[in-house]
Amino acid sequence: MVQRQRAGSGLFNHFFFDLMDEVFLKIRGLKKHFGSNRVLDGVDLDVARASVTTIIGKSGIGKSVLLKCLANLLTPDAGAIELEGQPIAKSRQSSDREAGVSFSYMFQNNALFDSMTAADNVALPLVEASKMKRAEIRDQVAEMLAHLELTDSAQRYPGELSGGMKKRVALARALITKPQLVLFDEPTTGLDPERKFGVFEMIADYRERFGFTALLVSHDIPEVFEISDKVAWLDEGIIKFFGPPSELNEDAESALSGFLNKANYGRKSNV
Repeated sequence: MVQRQRAGSGLFNHFFFDLMDEVFLKIRGLKKHFGSNRVLDGVDLDVARASVTTIIGKSGIGKSVLLKCLANLLTPDAGAIELEGQPIAKSRQSSDREAGVSFSYMFQNNALFDSMTAADNVALPLVEASKMKRAEIRDQVAEMLAHLELTDSAQRYPGELSGGMKKRVALARALITKPQLVLFDEPTTGLDPERKFGVFEMIADYRERFGFTALLVSHDIPEVFEISDKVAWLDEGIIKFFGPPSELNEDAESALSGFLNKANYGRKSNV
């Protein structure tokens, strides 16, 4: 089981957890239909600043669609999305971060460029959106690759990498800009158990080191709950449960109980 890491002690510790009381991302009445299929049919969700919120639900229920609406890859049919109290489109335009990037998206299928090396894939967001010098970019990429045990694969192309290595390169690219909000779509798909726990630990570590907010889609139940501050259960187009993982055991919703049992969660286990 992944052991959840905590922020440092003293004033920083209090500051970090005070941040988590603030609503960073607010979603209200979000709808996305594909013909007669009402995939999202009124999603309401509040995501706290510097928190990890995990979205769970059956395959094909709309979890990835929700992330793509947040990332502006899909246009919602209705509803509002606010980041720091203003419409998300305006937040994107007004980002004053050095790299000019406030969002990162880690795709389920990795979305690496086959014609670029692992190092160049990781560097791409910095090359495109920052004014950093090439040497500085090279150093940051090298540090990130080392953290994910990819140094020896830096000059390899995606076609030369295993599925797990591709996943780690995609994760490195998502984190390289130190974004404010990171959307993780099944970040551990295709990884062996040891690498899977390593990815969870890295997400938790980087969240606490850099203070980004994470919205995570995962089927790794119950392991993912170890790094989750809140869990949102998406079913029939809406969020039917939202709360800390510990309260999943207390929820009497039979459909949620059935889903967790099928996911091998175990109603008697302690999260």
